[in-house]
Amino acid sequence: MEIHPIAHFESPLKSKFGIPRQSGLVSSLTGRIVFEPPFRKPEALRGLEDFDYLWLIWEFSENREAEKSLTVRPPRLGGNRRLGVFATRSPFRPNNLGLSCVRLSRVEIDPQLGPVIWVQGADLMDGTPIYDIKPYVAYADAHPDARSGFVDQVGWEPLEVDFPDRLAALVPAGQLDALKATLAQDPRPRYHDDPERVYGMPFLHFDVRFKVSGKTLTVVEIVNN
Repeated sequence: MEIHPIAHFESPLKSKFGIPRQSGLVSSLTGRIVFEPPFRKPEALRGLEDFDYLWLIWEFSENREAEKSLTVRPPRLGGNRRLGVFATRSPFRPNNLGLSCVRLSRVEIDPQLGPVIWVQGADLMDGTPIYDIKPYVAYADAHPDARSGFVDQVGWEPLEVDFPDRLAALVPAGQLDALKATLAQDPRPRYHDDPERVYGMPFLHFDVRFKVSGKTLTVVEIVNN
């Protein structure tokens, strides 16, 4: 079977670094789905507005050349324990396919792009190819009492974000909350713990630079790319 993208994702997150590790963790993070020309037909989305959530099937496109293994080190476990790739949501998978549940915000008709889907809470970087879209159906898809393996065993709390006003003023008001919430997820590799190290995370047209000490992330600089 050959599959081809039906759409691509547009996001303020411009690289793998800083992408939330799961969909829904940053509900204020907004992006849009832009269809490829053959699929820019309003009838293809008829009825979609009656759903609150969507499943996206997409590609870890930045990992095409990455080495693959049948065991991986989940960040949630600090990178210290190996589990089977199919027991994790690692982005380093045999077929590079990702699955995300996102909230449907609205559908717009763009004069040039046709129907465009705006969503919230996606864990996709800018330019990600999307291969399919399916509606989330609560009676079949929701399992609130299900076990979650190692995720249930390891607690995790978001960081406190110290964002000086003079730097926050540089970020468009509509994107500031999403940026703060993304930083609170701790973009660093979980095994990094150097309070003097400065990290840079692309967001919109900025390079957001920060340090982490203990449970506090401090934004130290914002540079226009």
